Amino acid sequence: MKKYLIFIISFAALYTLFQLSSGAILTALYKPDIFLMQSTSNQEAIYGGSSTIPLLFILLSSTIAYFLSQKLGRTSKASDELANP
Repeated sequence: MKKYLIFIISFAALYTLFQLSSGAILTALYKPDIFLMQSTSNQEAIYGGSSTIPLLFILLSSTIAYFLSQKLGRTSKASDELANP
């Protein structure tokens, strides 16, 4: 149960970190198209197409979280064995 909690917490933290950082990067690099803005007289929101980037962030987050949970679980198990010989 401890490994599962470590995995879930680290996965949620890494996924949130990747989502916030990607949002910040995309916002910083966004350059609006002035010609497109002048041609639309009504106030419509223009959205882009779908992307596979969120799926890549989920896969990367889960992979890092898995290895992190394995490493933390292994070190805590070794320290438990040292404490209780």
